[in-house]
Amino acid sequence: MGVARRVLVPAAYAAGLPLLLVVGWALATQGTTNLYLPSPARVLQAFTRTWLDPDTLTGDVLPSLGRFAVGVLLSIVIGIVAGTAIGATPWLRALLEPMLEFFRAIPPVVLVPVLMLLLGIDDSMKLAVIVSGSVWPVLLNTVEGVRGTDPVLVDTSRSYRVRGLLAYRYVVLPAASPQIMAGIRLCLSIGLILMVISEMFASSSGLGYQIVYFQRQYMVAEMWGGILLLGVVGVVVAAVFQLVERRVLHWYHGSREVARG
Repeated sequence: MGVARRVLVPAAYAAGLPLLLVVGWALATQGTTNLYLPSPARVLQAFTRTWLDPDTLTGDVLPSLGRFAVGVLLSIVIGIVAGTAIGATPWLRALLEPMLEFFRAIPPVVLVPVLMLLLGIDDSMKLAVIVSGSVWPVLLNTVEGVRGTDPVLVDTSRSYRVRGLLAYRYVVLPAASPQIMAGIRLCLSIGLILMVISEMFASSSGLGYQIVYFQRQYMVAEMWGGILLLGVVGVVVAAVFQLVERRVLHWYHGSREVARG
Protein backbone atom coordinates (compact mmCIF):
# COMPACT_ATOMS: atom_id res chain seq x y z
CA MET A 1 0.00 0.00 0.00
CA GLY A 2 2.80 2.40 0.89
CA VAL A 3 4.69 1.67 -2.34
CA ALA A 4 1.54 2.16 -4.42
CA ARG A 5 0.88 5.44 -2.66
CA ARG A 6 4.41 6.68 -3.36
CA VAL A 7 3.96 5.84 -7.04
CA LEU A 8 0.37 6.95 -7.59
CA VAL A 9 0.49 10.29 -5.75
CA PRO A 10 3.37 11.76 -7.82
CA ALA A 11 1.76 10.41 -11.00
CA ALA A 12 -1.53 12.07 -10.08
CA TYR A 13 0.23 15.37 -9.43
CA ALA A 14 2.13 15.11 -12.72
CA ALA A 15 -0.97 14.34 -14.80
CA GLY A 16 -3.48 16.44 -12.88
CA LEU A 17 -2.64 19.93 -14.16
CA PRO A 18 -2.26 18.91 -17.84
CA LEU A 19 -5.59 17.08 -17.62
CA LEU A 20 -7.27 20.15 -16.14
CA LEU A 21 -5.80 22.34 -18.89
CA VAL A 22 -7.07 19.99 -21.60
CA VAL A 23 -10.53 19.89 -20.03
CA GLY A 24 -10.59 23.68 -19.80
CA TRP A 25 -9.42 23.93 -23.39
CA ALA A 26 -12.15 21.53 -24.53
CA LEU A 27 -14.84 23.48 -22.66
CA ALA A 28 -13.61 26.81 -24.03
CA THR A 29 -13.63 25.56 -27.63
CA GLN A 30 -16.85 23.54 -27.46
CA GLY A 31 -18.96 24.42 -30.48
CA THR A 32 -16.59 27.19 -31.57
CA THR A 33 -15.73 27.95 -35.20
CA ASN A 34 -12.63 29.97 -34.35
CA LEU A 35 -9.95 29.00 -36.87
CA TYR A 36 -7.08 30.00 -34.59
CA LEU A 37 -8.18 28.07 -31.52
CA PRO A 38 -9.19 24.55 -32.57
CA SER A 39 -10.54 22.03 -30.12
CA PRO A 40 -8.28 19.36 -28.57
CA ALA A 41 -10.03 16.72 -30.68
CA ARG A 42 -9.14 18.55 -33.90
CA VAL A 43 -5.56 19.06 -32.78
CA LEU A 44 -5.25 15.37 -31.87
CA GLN A 45 -6.66 14.33 -35.26
CA ALA A 46 -4.26 16.67 -37.06
CA PHE A 47 -1.39 15.42 -34.89
CA THR A 48 -1.94 11.76 -35.73
CA ARG A 49 -2.59 12.53 -39.40
CA THR A 50 0.40 14.83 -39.89
CA TRP A 51 3.14 14.25 -37.35
CA LEU A 52 2.81 10.47 -37.06
CA ASP A 53 2.92 10.04 -40.82
CA PRO A 54 5.99 7.95 -41.78
CA ASP A 55 7.16 10.53 -44.32
CA THR A 56 7.01 13.34 -41.77
CA LEU A 57 8.69 11.22 -39.11
CA THR A 58 11.62 10.24 -41.33
CA GLY A 59 11.88 13.51 -43.24
CA ASP A 60 11.33 16.08 -40.49
CA VAL A 61 10.98 14.78 -36.94
CA LEU A 62 13.85 12.29 -36.70
CA PRO A 63 16.41 14.54 -38.48
CA SER A 64 15.49 17.39 -36.14
CA LEU A 65 15.89 15.21 -33.07
CA GLY A 66 19.20 13.94 -34.45
CA ARG A 67 20.51 17.48 -34.87
CA PHE A 68 19.30 18.32 -31.39
CA ALA A 69 21.09 15.31 -29.89
CA VAL A 70 24.36 16.01 -31.72
CA GLY A 71 24.26 19.74 -30.94
CA VAL A 72 23.61 19.16 -27.25
CA LEU A 73 26.30 16.47 -27.06
CA LEU A 74 28.83 18.82 -28.67
CA SER A 75 27.81 21.59 -26.27
CA ILE A 76 28.28 19.32 -23.26
CA VAL A 77 31.70 18.07 -24.38
CA ILE A 78 32.97 21.53 -25.34
CA GLY A 79 31.54 23.12 -22.20
CA ILE A 80 33.02 20.57 -19.80
CA VAL A 81 36.47 20.41 -21.44
CA ALA A 82 36.85 24.17 -21.91
CA GLY A 83 35.21 24.97 -18.57
CA THR A 84 37.54 22.63 -16.70
CA ALA A 85 40.61 24.17 -18.32
CA ILE A 86 39.44 27.72 -17.65
CA GLY A 87 38.23 27.06 -14.11
CA ALA A 88 41.47 25.32 -13.10
CA THR A 89 43.76 28.04 -14.53
CA PRO A 90 43.39 31.44 -12.79
CA TRP A 91 45.35 33.44 -15.37
CA LEU A 92 43.40 31.87 -18.25
CA ARG A 93 40.12 32.62 -16.49
CA ALA A 94 41.13 36.26 -15.96
CA LEU A 95 42.16 36.53 -19.61
CA LEU A 96 39.03 34.97 -21.11
CA GLU A 97 36.32 36.16 -18.72
CA PRO A 98 35.58 39.49 -20.50
CA MET A 99 35.38 37.74 -23.87
CA LEU A 100 33.16 35.00 -22.48
CA GLU A 101 30.78 37.54 -21.00
CA PHE A 102 30.70 39.40 -24.33
CA PHE A 103 29.81 36.36 -26.42
CA ARG A 104 27.41 35.01 -23.80
CA ALA A 105 25.42 38.25 -23.98
CA ILE A 106 24.86 37.91 -27.74
CA PRO A 107 21.51 36.23 -28.47
CA PRO A 108 22.13 33.15 -30.61
CA VAL A 109 19.22 34.10 -32.87
CA VAL A 110 21.07 37.13 -34.23
CA LEU A 111 23.96 34.86 -35.23
CA VAL A 112 21.76 32.86 -37.61
CA PRO A 113 22.29 35.21 -40.62
CA VAL A 114 26.04 35.28 -39.95
CA LEU A 115 26.24 31.50 -39.68
CA MET A 116 24.17 31.15 -42.85
CA LEU A 117 26.72 33.28 -44.72
CA LEU A 118 29.69 31.39 -43.27
CA LEU A 119 28.36 27.81 -43.28
CA GLY A 120 25.50 27.83 -45.77
CA ILE A 121 22.05 26.45 -45.02
CA ASP A 122 22.89 22.81 -44.43
CA ASP A 123 23.01 20.83 -41.19
CA SER A 124 26.32 22.38 -40.12
CA MET A 125 24.62 25.77 -39.79
CA LYS A 126 21.81 24.30 -37.70
CA LEU A 127 24.30 22.52 -35.43
CA ALA A 128 26.32 25.71 -35.05
CA VAL A 129 23.19 27.61 -33.99
CA ILE A 130 22.39 24.99 -31.35
CA VAL A 131 25.95 24.90 -30.00
CA SER A 132 26.35 28.69 -30.04
CA GLY A 133 23.59 29.08 -27.47
CA SER A 134 23.45 25.85 -25.48
CA VAL A 135 27.18 25.62 -24.70
CA TRP A 136 27.19 28.59 -22.32
CA PRO A 137 25.30 27.09 -19.35
CA VAL A 138 27.59 24.06 -19.33
CA LEU A 139 30.74 26.12 -19.82
CA LEU A 140 30.04 28.74 -17.17
CA ASN A 141 28.71 26.27 -14.61
CA THR A 142 31.75 24.07 -15.14
CA VAL A 143 34.05 27.05 -14.62
CA GLU A 144 32.33 27.96 -11.37
CA GLY A 145 32.15 24.35 -10.20
CA VAL A 146 35.86 23.69 -10.83
CA ARG A 147 36.88 27.01 -9.34
CA GLY A 148 34.79 26.34 -6.24
CA THR A 149 36.29 22.92 -5.53
CA ASP A 150 36.98 22.52 -1.80
CA PRO A 151 40.71 23.27 -1.22
CA VAL A 152 40.77 20.59 1.49
CA LEU A 153 39.85 17.96 -1.13
CA VAL A 154 42.56 19.24 -3.46
CA ASP A 155 45.21 19.21 -0.73
CA THR A 156 44.16 15.76 0.43
CA SER A 157 44.39 14.37 -3.10
CA ARG A 158 47.86 15.85 -3.47
CA SER A 159 48.98 14.33 -0.19
CA TYR A 160 47.90 10.94 -1.53
CA ARG A 161 49.73 11.64 -4.82
CA VAL A 162 46.49 11.88 -6.80
CA ARG A 163 47.53 14.45 -9.35
CA GLY A 164 47.12 15.39 -12.99
CA LEU A 165 44.29 13.73 -14.89
CA LEU A 166 43.53 11.42 -11.97
CA ALA A 167 42.84 14.42 -9.75
CA TYR A 168 40.42 15.85 -12.28
CA ARG A 169 38.76 12.47 -12.79
CA TYR A 170 38.29 11.53 -9.13
CA VAL A 171 38.30 14.86 -7.25
CA VAL A 172 37.65 18.01 -9.29
CA LEU A 173 34.95 16.86 -11.72
CA PRO A 174 32.95 14.89 -9.11
CA ALA A 175 33.00 17.93 -6.81
CA ALA A 176 31.85 20.18 -9.67
CA SER A 177 29.31 17.69 -11.06
CA PRO A 178 26.22 19.17 -9.30
CA GLN A 179 26.82 22.51 -11.01
CA ILE A 180 27.73 20.83 -14.28
CA MET A 181 24.46 18.87 -14.26
CA ALA A 182 22.55 22.08 -13.54
CA GLY A 183 24.20 23.59 -16.63
CA ILE A 184 23.31 20.55 -18.72
CA ARG A 185 19.66 20.87 -17.65
CA LEU A 186 19.61 24.42 -19.05
CA CYS A 187 21.55 23.28 -22.10
CA LEU A 188 18.82 20.79 -23.02
CA SER A 189 16.01 23.35 -22.93
CA ILE A 190 18.02 25.98 -24.82
CA GLY A 191 19.13 23.41 -27.38
CA LEU A 192 15.52 22.39 -28.08
CA ILE A 193 14.53 26.02 -28.61
CA LEU A 194 17.48 26.71 -30.92
CA MET A 195 16.79 23.52 -32.87
CA VAL A 196 13.40 24.93 -33.82
CA ILE A 197 14.74 28.42 -34.52
CA SER A 198 17.54 27.12 -36.75
CA GLU A 199 14.97 25.33 -38.90
CA MET A 200 12.81 28.42 -39.36
CA PHE A 201 15.45 30.18 -41.48
CA ALA A 202 16.16 29.12 -45.07
CA SER A 203 15.22 25.51 -44.41
CA SER A 204 13.07 23.04 -46.28
CA SER A 205 12.63 20.39 -43.59
CA GLY A 206 12.52 19.91 -39.86
CA LEU A 207 10.08 20.54 -37.02
CA GLY A 208 10.58 24.30 -37.07
CA TYR A 209 10.10 24.49 -40.83
CA GLN A 210 6.91 22.44 -40.75
CA ILE A 211 5.39 24.50 -37.93
CA VAL A 212 6.06 27.75 -39.81
CA TYR A 213 4.75 26.19 -43.04
CA PHE A 214 1.49 25.16 -41.39
CA GLN A 215 1.15 28.62 -39.84
CA ARG A 216 1.61 30.34 -43.23
CA GLN A 217 -0.89 27.97 -44.85
CA TYR A 218 -3.46 28.61 -42.08
CA MET A 219 -3.33 24.94 -41.12
CA VAL A 220 -3.71 25.91 -37.49
CA ALA A 221 -4.61 22.48 -36.08
CA GLU A 222 -1.50 20.99 -37.69
CA MET A 223 0.58 23.87 -36.31
CA TRP A 224 -0.74 23.23 -32.80
CA GLY A 225 0.04 19.55 -33.32
CA GLY A 226 3.68 20.46 -33.96
CA ILE A 227 3.73 22.56 -30.80
CA LEU A 228 2.24 19.61 -28.91
CA LEU A 229 4.98 17.36 -30.29
CA LEU A 230 7.67 19.78 -29.10
CA GLY A 231 6.12 19.74 -25.64
CA VAL A 232 6.12 15.94 -25.58
CA VAL A 233 9.77 15.88 -26.67
CA GLY A 234 10.62 18.34 -23.90
CA VAL A 235 8.89 16.19 -21.28
CA VAL A 236 10.65 13.03 -22.48
CA VAL A 237 14.05 14.76 -22.52
CA ALA A 238 13.48 16.10 -19.00
CA ALA A 239 12.45 12.67 -17.72
CA VAL A 240 15.52 11.00 -19.25
CA PHE A 241 17.75 13.71 -17.81
CA GLN A 242 16.31 13.19 -14.34
CA LEU A 243 17.09 9.48 -14.53
CA VAL A 244 20.65 10.18 -15.66
CA GLU A 245 21.10 12.88 -13.04
CA ARG A 246 19.94 10.60 -10.23
CA ARG A 247 22.43 7.99 -11.37
CA VAL A 248 25.36 10.37 -11.85
CA LEU A 249 24.71 12.32 -8.64
CA HIS A 250 23.53 9.43 -6.48
CA TRP A 251 26.18 10.28 -3.89
CA TYR A 252 25.07 13.92 -3.83
CA HIS A 253 21.35 13.20 -3.42
CA GLY A 254 22.16 10.50 -0.86
CA SER A 255 24.23 12.91 1.26
CA ARG A 256 21.43 15.49 1.14
CA GLU A 257 18.87 12.93 2.25
CA VAL A 258 21.14 11.87 5.09
CA ALA A 259 21.62 15.50 6.11
CA ARG A 260 17.85 16.09 6.08
CA GLY A 261 17.23 12.87 8.02
